[in-house]
Amino acid sequence: MARPIGKLTALDVSRARPPCFLNDGGGLYLLGRENLVADTSYLGWIFRYKMNGWKIARDMGLGPYPDVPLAEARELATQCRRMLRDGIDPIEARRAKRKEAVLNAAKAVSFRQCGESFIAAHKAGWRNAKHAVQWSSTLKTYVYPIFGDLSVQAIDVGLVLRVLEPIWTVKSETASRVRGRIEAVLDWATARGHREGANPARWRGHLDKLLPKKSKVHSVEHHAALPYAEIGTFMVELRQQDSVGARAFEFAIVTAARTGEVIGAQWTEFNLAERLWTVPAKRMKAGKEHRVPLSDTAMAILTEMSEIRQSDYVFPGAKSRRPLSNMTFLMLLRRMGRSDLTAHGFRSTFSDWCSERTNFPTEVREMALAHTVSDKVEAAYRRGDLFQKRRQVMGAWARFATTVPAGTGEVVTLAAAR
Repeated sequence: MARPIGKLTALDVSRARPPCFLNDGGGLYLLGRENLVADTSYLGWIFRYKMNGWKIARDMGLGPYPDVPLAEARELATQCRRMLRDGIDPIEARRAKRKEAVLNAAKAVSFRQCGESFIAAHKAGWRNAKHAVQWSSTLKTYVYPIFGDLSVQAIDVGLVLRVLEPIWTVKSETASRVRGRIEAVLDWATARGHREGANPARWRGHLDKLLPKKSKVHSVEHHAALPYAEIGTFMVELRQQDSVGARAFEFAIVTAARTGEVIGAQWTEFNLAERLWTVPAKRMKAGKEHRVPLSDTAMAILTEMSEIRQSDYVFPGAKSRRPLSNMTFLMLLRRMGRSDLTAHGFRSTFSDWCSERTNFPTEVREMALAHTVSDKVEAAYRRGDLFQKRRQVMGAWARFATTVPAGTGEVVTLAAAR
């Protein structure tokens, strides 16, 4: 073992050649080794210490010479002695610091990377492929330009507000979706260990204190709907359209079903003997199986389609093995010169008629539209009571929708005209 020789000088160190073991005092040594195999030599600093009554000393490397000069080595040794006085093991402290650096590097993932990973992880579970496109589009348009390239750990409420405030009062629906998507991505990042702390995009108990409610700043924009008094005339015009798309649209109107539910309908979902259409949960917006009672008009349309059946789809597209495009109804309305309407708006037409022209309970209407209802109503539905009432309301709606109103000539129902 080297004997203490007092403080080393820069000249002593510069003249050192391996093998050597120079003691600067206070636990600082300059260690030299020869590597005979590679014909190289090494000079490096170590700090030798004991603590807590250890019998064996530990050597802590402080770096090679001359990369670490004498003055710097002494300062590093001084820092180690300070830690020892505080009962801290210098080697363990350095290991903990390196581990923290590794963790921080792992957290240094950008929001954009987290957003893309979130979409990739969840798109397989989304029923509609358009969801992934919509997610990507809104994040690219509104979020990434503000903090897409920042570390996800650095996202705070100030940055979230920079995204939301410019659009909160002018594009409230879009802004609400953007906020929800930011929140979801940040929650995902937290679960993956990329960030810590509360979610700055959380609404309840947080952003709701900083932003006005959506309902206070912008009225809900409903889909363009046809007044129910005009439905009979419209259905006459629709019947004149000779296409599978027109028959599918007619079926959607009399069943008050969504576009996706109708164009994806397969013959296996129908029990014609019981006049019942059962839409499987995977094709429903709420993710729950939905039973649809079939009126005389709906049955007549199915009979018409069965006579030209070409595939498993009730309303096949140009390629019979595939369903109609989800743009079919929109293009049909354009050809009819009714670009002022939307297919989804006819559900509102049904809802308005049901509210203003019938005495059916609200729950019956909501169940007919496959909207979420209370557990109590759901229980009644499972007993069959509401289903029978829905059969009545859908029959009344089909009769109303397929009757030409007075003043347009002879009153003829479309069912009879078939």
